[in-house]
Amino acid sequence: MKTLIPFFLIVFIFLIPVLGKSQNVGIGADVMYNFQTESFGAGARVSIFPNEKFSFVPEFSYYPGFNKVKEYFLGMAVEYKFFRYKNFNFYAIGHGAYDSWLNYESSPMKGAKKNNWDLEGGVGISTNKCLRPFLEYRYNIKFRETHLRLGLLYILGCKGSKRWKKSKICPAYTSL
Repeated sequence: MKTLIPFFLIVFIFLIPVLGKSQNVGIGADVMYNFQTESFGAGARVSIFPNEKFSFVPEFSYYPGFNKVKEYFLGMAVEYKFFRYKNFNFYAIGHGAYDSWLNYESSPMKGAKKNNWDLEGGVGISTNKCLRPFLEYRYNIKFRETHLRLGLLYILGCKGSKRWKKSKICPAYTSL
């Protein structure tokens, strides 16, 4: 039963957008590349915007078995938008996560173990439109690794044009 509690918590977090229809929630996906392990991964996220500066972002990331390191992360990021230039937001990231390293036995790393806690810091850039491409650079303090994330975030209930090329700035972000 104890193993089912985190599962249901994860499902609830990722279903939050279905429960609300405001422009303060977005859902997205990304692809990742870890430079030190030379690994590719994929992720999913929900962004919750309580105000114009902060975002709370529950995330799930997975590095599949074709990589040197096979693992998954379940965590929460906090984003602080510190600068806006035209239609772009620049933000700082703090991220904490549970890491399940699935093939840790094959690692030459001393003290490698299956269950880990990670802390990351980084920076990102995104647009402030209904469909938001984003790029993030992150540094994992525990394993001293860097990785890039490239993805898309869709803001639920955003009232932009139906064509991506002419999507409007999301009204939740026009009053900065």
